[in-house]
Amino acid sequence: MPDMHPTAHSLRGEIVVLIAALLLSLIGSARADAPPPADPLDHMELDFDSGTLYSVGSRASPLDYNFLPQIFTLKLGQFMRRDLGSGTLVVRNRFSLLIEPIVRGPETHFVGVTAAPSIEWWNRARTFSTFFAIGGGFGWMDSQGYSVPGGQGQDFNFTWFMTGGVRFQLTDRLSAAAGLYFQHVSNGGLDNVNPGVDALGPTIGIGWQF
Repeated sequence: MPDMHPTAHSLRGEIVVLIAALLLSLIGSARADAPPPADPLDHMELDFDSGTLYSVGSRASPLDYNFLPQIFTLKLGQFMRRDLGSGTLVVRNRFSLLIEPIVRGPETHFVGVTAAPSIEWWNRARTFSTFFAIGGGFGWMDSQGYSVPGGQGQDFNFTWFMTGGVRFQLTDRLSAAAGLYFQHVSNGGLDNVNPGVDALGPTIGIGWQF
């Protein structure tokens, strides 16, 4: 009888080729039908930033302060947008919760909330942005001003801040940021003891668009 093995091997090879061609066709179709990458500007964003701030200047408390800010920020959708040749400029609102251990200074913590517009420039590929924000709010600390000269005079305080930096989009939803953060804390003259604190330092963070 003639040897049938070559024919069997040939048939199996053709089947493998057909299956491979079908899989490649399905993969190509899936890629063609896949939605484009999400534009981070079309979504709200939740950020977490951590850093270290050191007292600066001579108009505030003479004591050396060191804050460790842990900042949780919600950014809402854009309410102003301008498309430029090199990218897109947007403005949106940001609201932050501040949890700040004080590792150097007579007080031990500051907890507060702030609000501000976030001004952002994004490149056309949406892989990189720069940002700037300035705003304010209020919070509480365990004031020690009446027992420690240079300490803060009351628990309730106002705060204002400036921050700026860069953000890198890691995936369609996830980003990483690095920036510089300035914060002022004082009671605004509500107490006779009001040295205030000016602090400046670096921050790093992650963000999630949803």
